[in-house]
Amino acid sequence: MVLKTIFSKPVDRPIEGVIKADDESSLRLEIEEYVLTNEIEKSFETFLEAYNTYEGANGVWVSGFFGSGKSHLLKILALLLENRRVDGTSALDLFLPKCGDNEMLRGDLKRVVAIPSKSILFNIDQKADVISKTQNDALLSVFVKVFDEMCGYYGRQGHIAQFERDLDSRGLYEKFKSAYESTARKTWSEGREQALLEETNIAEAYSLTTGCDRAQAAGILGRYRSQHHVSIEDFARQVSEYIERQSPGFRLNFFVDEVGQYIAGNTRLMTNLQTIAESLATKCGGRAWIIVTAQEEMGTVIGEMNKQIGNDFSKIQDRFSIRMHLTSADVDEVIRKRLLTKTEEGFRVLSELYAAQSNNFGTLFDFTDGSHAYRNFRDRDHFIDSYPFIPYQFALFQSAIQNLSLHDAFEGRHSSVGERSMLSVFQQVAIRIGDHKTGQLATFDLMFEGIRTVLKAGIQKAVIQAETHLSDHFAIRLLKTLFLVKYVREFKPTVRNLRVLMLEDFDQDLSALGKRIEEALGLLEQQTYVQRNGELYEYLTDEEKDIEKEIKNTEVAPADIADELVKIVFDHVIRDRTIRYGENRQDYPFSRKLDDRLFGRESELAINIISPFHENAQNEDAIRFASAYRMDELFVLMPADERLMRDVTLYKQTDKYVRQNFSTSQQDAVKRILTDKSLRNRERYADLQERVVNLMGSARLLVAGSEIEIASGDPKARVERGFQELVTRAYPNLGMLRGVPYTENDIAKCLKRSERGLFGAEGDPLSEPEQELFAFIRSNQQGGVRTTLKSLLEKFERAPYGWQYAAVLCILAKLCARGRVEVRADGNVLEDNDLERALRNTREHGNMVLEPQVEFTASQIRALRNVFEDFFDAPPHAGEARELGKETCGAFRDLIQQLTPLAALGANYPFLNGLTPVIEKLRELAGKSYDWHLTELARQKDALLAMKEGVIDPIRRFMNGPQKNIYDHARTFVISQEPNFAYIEGDEAAQVNAGLRDPDCFKGDRMQQMKKRVEALQEKIAARISAEIAGARGTVAALKNRLEGMAEFGALNAGQREQILRPFDEFSASIGSGKLIAVIRDSLRRFEESDYRRQLSQMTALSQPAQIPGPGEIPAPTPAPEPRIEYVPGSAVKVSFGKAWLADETDVDWYLEAMREALLEEIRKGKRIQV
Repeated sequence: MVLKTIFSKPVDRPIEGVIKADDESSLRLEIEEYVLTNEIEKSFETFLEAYNTYEGANGVWVSGFFGSGKSHLLKILALLLENRRVDGTSALDLFLPKCGDNEMLRGDLKRVVAIPSKSILFNIDQKADVISKTQNDALLSVFVKVFDEMCGYYGRQGHIAQFERDLDSRGLYEKFKSAYESTARKTWSEGREQALLEETNIAEAYSLTTGCDRAQAAGILGRYRSQHHVSIEDFARQVSEYIERQSPGFRLNFFVDEVGQYIAGNTRLMTNLQTIAESLATKCGGRAWIIVTAQEEMGTVIGEMNKQIGNDFSKIQDRFSIRMHLTSADVDEVIRKRLLTKTEEGFRVLSELYAAQSNNFGTLFDFTDGSHAYRNFRDRDHFIDSYPFIPYQFALFQSAIQNLSLHDAFEGRHSSVGERSMLSVFQQVAIRIGDHKTGQLATFDLMFEGIRTVLKAGIQKAVIQAETHLSDHFAIRLLKTLFLVKYVREFKPTVRNLRVLMLEDFDQDLSALGKRIEEALGLLEQQTYVQRNGELYEYLTDEEKDIEKEIKNTEVAPADIADELVKIVFDHVIRDRTIRYGENRQDYPFSRKLDDRLFGRESELAINIISPFHENAQNEDAIRFASAYRMDELFVLMPADERLMRDVTLYKQTDKYVRQNFSTSQQDAVKRILTDKSLRNRERYADLQERVVNLMGSARLLVAGSEIEIASGDPKARVERGFQELVTRAYPNLGMLRGVPYTENDIAKCLKRSERGLFGAEGDPLSEPEQELFAFIRSNQQGGVRTTLKSLLEKFERAPYGWQYAAVLCILAKLCARGRVEVRADGNVLEDNDLERALRNTREHGNMVLEPQVEFTASQIRALRNVFEDFFDAPPHAGEARELGKETCGAFRDLIQQLTPLAALGANYPFLNGLTPVIEKLRELAGKSYDWHLTELARQKDALLAMKEGVIDPIRRFMNGPQKNIYDHARTFVISQEPNFAYIEGDEAAQVNAGLRDPDCFKGDRMQQMKKRVEALQEKIAARISAEIAGARGTVAALKNRLEGMAEFGALNAGQREQILRPFDEFSASIGSGKLIAVIRDSLRRFEESDYRRQLSQMTALSQPAQIPGPGEIPAPTPAPEPRIEYVPGSAVKVSFGKAWLADETDVDWYLEAMREALLEEIRKGKRIQV
């Protein structure tokens, strides 16, 4: 049986695929044909509950993608809320059968229609045809227009409508219309459309209606036009006034279709919509509702949201909190119930078909290659309900028309699917295949015919050209399919997935279909109708075709193409610049080669990728022959892939073209295409990377002409495993290292191990690597060739050794440690830390000379041992010549460290300055190389021993023995008593000072002599100090006796006497602790000149009695204080005498006379002379 006979209703019957808000020609059919899906039923319940119990929100947002049926739903709601009578039957009665057993929904609907209401249903885009969106009140103007029209006024001209409303409010509107018709001989409905031409008649009618003067009536509409302005508040007030004039509980509902497209991205329009809804809610108290439709994705409605737009949008969402969303599932259900219901016979036939084919559904209809997982048939009923369509077609076609709309593919003001809907497209396809036999399927390309009439000519030009120029009908159908999925990013148009879309019959040969698709794609690609990006194919628009041709004509150098493939292979697949050899864990660099051409720096080893573009790619014998003679290269033979070169070339052409042509000055369409080309090119590059990974994973590996068998399929692991084999074969002497991993940190360890600890007894044989290095150095020396460290590294880093840098340095360090090789820089042998630093310093490797170590005679070794033992008083530990020389250097350094602190004490021990030349000599010896000590040191033995016995040993004994204590005591004594030496007779003091300064004082018994002189000097000084103290005390006692004998002292009481005498006693007590003679004498002088004078003055003052008045006597006036008596020491009196000395008796007489006059002069001044 044919397909059209399995449907319960004729598929070619008239079905309104597109519901128009203003179309009332088939309202009954629209209600009867409406499918109440499960999801819509739930949304109905939500809306009706909110409508019946108003709680503040008066906005309803109905969303759904293009063709989803949201306009139909909006119209049904408008009819139901008004409960409009259609062909004599109420909308409610026509709709209730669709509620089935849902009694709650039935009850809600009945309560809703019980509320009196009026529905204003309009398409905002159609009603706004004379209103520019750029006007501030554009949205409000549309609402005012439809409201005025509903009220019977002229909505197209707001000022005329206001004129009519004002007349109506005064009860004059009908009278005016009659007056106008009488005057103008035409109805007012006709006249108001030509208001400018009818000004005279309008003025006449107005004058007759109102009774005003004719002159006053002239230009009445002009005055209305100039003063007319409606705000949102005015509109809400007018609506409220209208509602109040209706029956109690009346509601006025605005049903606005396609408002989402109208306000898209316009912040002002969105704000206006929100304000209108809020004002109606406030003024009308929930008795005015706004129900609008918009696209499915709200982000699409408002465009690219910035923060401000997002806030506006959220406010609208708050106001329109009641939402009814139509999904693809709703559309599927509508199409199945309205179009695809089956007869009983159709049900039986399809049940048999399902039983026969259901096991194949996954193979036939599931997409792969990373495509979105679209729904397949769930069960038998789902299959029967959907056939001849496949479940994926509903969602994929929906996504196709959405994305085509986003890319401005459709005609019409808002680039929507326009006059088509999902239902009408599927009906058209069902009609087209109605004569096919049962078992055949609707292919996806047939959907194209359902929308081609509303597609822009430019975007489908390639299809039109193909229909004209191509004879391959299947290729044209495939091109239409690719057009539909062009912008559906979640669908991957590979050959496998296109086979699903083009499957016509359950029994079709899938392999043959796939081959047919490949041939058609090849033709389309060749003719530039499509472009291939890896495994993906893409339809090209006319503009894209031109750009694609220019891309393919873009010249790209072959070297650039090869460079790109090298980057993919080496940077993406292999990734590393070096590969680690497993046995010794050393990293080996390699050259990058592609088809025998070197890219980048050259290394000894190489990885040579033989791509499908190599001249001998098909001649394996030639490649194997080349490999046999290149022992240092790993050949990687990629499998044949004829598209690889083409795709790499296209990638480079596209990249170059986009970079050269992308400019901000380009047209938006061109910029969009170039941006898309760049995006697709990145996808192409990712595909290239994946394809090269797969090719490398199955590549064959050759080393020295032999194929390496590797089980792993991971390309990086395969190359690394092949490289292991390359290292093994290229470096046969690498095994000498026994797999020991060396690092530069090991150099110090190799240098510091002693010959005995590291190698055992003297004469043990060298290891194999050491023998190789030593033989090379010795061979060069015998041939008169100088061996530098640089040349050594170059020798052993290359084949047949392949030893790493650190390994060569460590083995050389071992030879140095064993005394077999010495390293010189500027003629000096490097050792220990200097040698380690030099080995690590790559810049100096060219200047470092390697020589076999000099061999020394037994007598030289013995002579050095003797010198060592005699000088250091201990035998050396080392027995081998080199170690002995190094130990000698070390011993000199140790001795320097011991003597340096002693020499630093020269300030306190002047004789220690004699160590300075000794230390300088020792430093000179410590700086010599070990071989100098073996050959030259014995010649200086006598001088060394003389220095040891004459200076070093005596000084150390002195500083560590009792002699140092004697010296320290003498030095301390001199420091403390040196001021007293001037008062002592004899030369003992001078002898002690000379002994301390003696540079040889540490020799012989000189310290014993020093001790005796110090003791004698101590005795003399002690006796002299005692005499000085006794003399000072005697002088003070005489002064005290003299004072006690004076009359003034006798006048004092006991307390005053004790006060006057106390300083004399204190001085006698304190002077006994004096240690310095000069200090004792100075203390006595100060007492005589200061303390004694002060006591005399105090005694004189205390001895004068105070006058006390008797009883009844008047106190005498206080006399002026007597001048204080000043005491002058006799030594302070200046005697005027003309000679410097006394020579005879006459001189004595003259001097005494002069002294007498000087003393009398002081007394006459009131002073007293202290004697």
